[in-house]
Amino acid sequence: MHDSLINDIDVFLSDLREIRQASPHTVSNYQRDLLQCLAWLRQETDITGWHQLKRDHLRYYLVFRHQNGLSPRSLQRQLAAIRALLVYLQQEGRLTDNPADGLKAPKAPQLLPKPVDPDQLQHLLNQLADESDEVGLRDSAILELFYACGLRLAELVALNLTQVNFAEQQVRVMGKGGKERLVPFGTKAGQALQRWLTVRQLWLKQADEDALFLGVRGKRINRSSVQQILARIGLEQGINDRLHPHRLRHSFASHLLESSGDLRGVQELLGHADISSTQIYTRLDYQHLAQVYDNAHPRARRTSHRRK
Repeated sequence: MHDSLINDIDVFLSDLREIRQASPHTVSNYQRDLLQCLAWLRQETDITGWHQLKRDHLRYYLVFRHQNGLSPRSLQRQLAAIRALLVYLQQEGRLTDNPADGLKAPKAPQLLPKPVDPDQLQHLLNQLADESDEVGLRDSAILELFYACGLRLAELVALNLTQVNFAEQQVRVMGKGGKERLVPFGTKAGQALQRWLTVRQLWLKQADEDALFLGVRGKRINRSSVQQILARIGLEQGINDRLHPHRLRHSFASHLLESSGDLRGVQELLGHADISSTQIYTRLDYQHLAQVYDNAHPRARRTSHRRK
């Protein structure tokens, strides 16, 4: 009775995997989300084809999942999978209307990592600078570059030797959507990178490997290895809460913003297309904002005495 529903899902997933070259992780997530929706439809409705699906069906499904504890973020992911299936069926001429168009799941709250205390982070980086073994030199360079440039994990892992300009003290970063930006780095990060490069060649297995950071097997370091490195160092150095790449990126943005107050400048350094994305990283307290206002606004400057 419901064979066409599951068949359409199978064909869509096959297209996602073979034609669109989606990652196995993405295909697996879509499959799980779509099968969960299908299970609910089979139990709660009598539809036999996706052309019978109505917007109210999807609304009731989202409410059902939400009432059963599914987070807003997961609801958004499920709705995205359903919408992608229906768009595919539209493109194949199987549907004329998409009941998921304009439908929104509850927004997930912005969960920000707590910035690392600047003094604590300085102490950690100074401790790493004293490392002399090959692994320590590499790990020191990784942390220095994360904090110096506010890089995303994917950006750091993808860096090649040719993207680092020591003369100009800047790194050419390929961000989201292939958008390129130049990010400066300071003396400490430059020194850490130079120290790592003195031993990098000892790790090489292939002479043409251009990756800036290598794993112990001599190939480009992977994301999980970097995450494990940061978590281990944070634990060893007594950093409160887990140390991870995004926390260093957030620390970079917060510390720079607190010192400069230049939201647009931080936006450029982070590679955000929309300044609202940068504002998520800001945690300037009201007292600091009031001080900036009082010092900068011509009509807000306060006199040292009241007029009598």
